[in-house]
Amino acid sequence: MKHALDSFRLDSKIALVSGGTGIVGSPVASALAEAGATVIVASRDVDRCRAFAESLCDQSLKVEGERLDLSAESEIRDLRDRILKRHGRLDILFNNAVARTGGDLRNATAQQWEDTMRVNSTGVFLASQIFSEPMQAQRSGSIVNISSIYGVVGPDFSIYEGTTMSNPVDYSFAKSGIIGLTRYLASFLGPFGVRANCISPGGFWTADMPEVFERNYARRTLLGRMAVPKDIQGPALFLASDASAYVTGQNISVDGGWTAI
Repeated sequence: MKHALDSFRLDSKIALVSGGTGIVGSPVASALAEAGATVIVASRDVDRCRAFAESLCDQSLKVEGERLDLSAESEIRDLRDRILKRHGRLDILFNNAVARTGGDLRNATAQQWEDTMRVNSTGVFLASQIFSEPMQAQRSGSIVNISSIYGVVGPDFSIYEGTTMSNPVDYSFAKSGIIGLTRYLASFLGPFGVRANCISPGGFWTADMPEVFERNYARRTLLGRMAVPKDIQGPALFLASDASAYVTGQNISVDGGWTAI
């Protein structure tokens, strides 16, 4: 008899996490590996990916580091082919990589917009298209896109008071689009047995952020704090695994209640 907790296991699954060493990608990759998956962490910084993978392998987890530049279609196709040659399948895709180069409405340039969209829009589309091909062929798979609270609601600029920080104008555009793309993927890929869902995280605490920003942000949430890495792991594992076998086309806000008010 299969127990409920067994549905969260990812034994024999092959998972790819783009932006796999970042503040969201690294805890996601760790959670998937701890659940039994072989995890490929990929980004433009292949040395960092391999170092991170090695650190998890030292914990007896199965993790590999690869290079992936989402602005280059050839790199996406090459990585897909390497994964299939090595493992013969791909079961889980986390579209997590993000480019952050744009300014806000006062100072953003058209070139900055185009540069970020090559990754945050076109790159996510191409990754979804190319990495879903083996999932369609095997008639199973789970795609999880990482959006943001700013894909759900408009930015609250008051939280940046007392800092030099702001919210990039391109970011909300791209993250809103990812939620729409998720619904499209769920509709198109459902007949192939492939699910597509989305996570919209709130802000994650980092050691180098201004204290005034942390206080401003924490006051804005119902739980009174920013996110920490473990907060993303449960939702990520749920959507990647058979625990969510009848869930597709959904967006889950992991934001301490930010979007509830």
